[in-house]
Amino acid sequence: MAEDNNIEEQKVENAEEQTVENAAEATAADNAASEATEATAEEAETATAEPVDERDARIAELEAQVAAQKDQYLRLYAEFDNYKKRTLKEKAELIQTAGKNVLEQMLPLIDDVERAMASVKTAESVDGVKEGVDLIYNKFVKFLDSNNVKEIETVGLPFNTDFHEAVAQVPMGEDKKGVVIDCTQKGYVMGEKVVRFAKVVIGA
Repeated sequence: MAEDNNIEEQKVENAEEQTVENAAEATAADNAASEATEATAEEAETATAEPVDERDARIAELEAQVAAQKDQYLRLYAEFDNYKKRTLKEKAELIQTAGKNVLEQMLPLIDDVERAMASVKTAESVDGVKEGVDLIYNKFVKFLDSNNVKEIETVGLPFNTDFHEAVAQVPMGEDKKGVVIDCTQKGYVMGEKVVRFAKVVIGA
């Protein structure tokens, strides 16, 4: 009987030891699982943090590039605006200077006209007046030539709408049809630009 009791006690002790051992193993397993979970969470957090940091850095880089481009644009715009203002000013000054130069060349002609008008009153012959008028005319022709102003050719040439303005048509022979036969007002060109069209009569 005593032997049976010892056997039962031994079984109980073994069962308790097994229970304790199982509990320890379960606790260890739980701890390992918890540590694994924490490690996984940390790794996930690190993996998530790295792309966020890279994205923020990329955004900052792009913002810096945009700011630099904007600054460059503003500088170029300011330079262009200054260039435009300077060009307009120079153009206005050039026009004023050109007008001044032309006027300076015309003043001697006006002086000659005034002298000729004064001499008409005291002239004893028409020849002297005619000579003075011819002198003024020749000076004026030289003035036009110095400013690249040329007279448009008319009589005997085919009618050209680029240079001629027809004021009348006169029935003529077939060989004169469309040809300028008379000029009622001279025309002039400055370089390749028409200053005034020549008024002409053409054959019909």
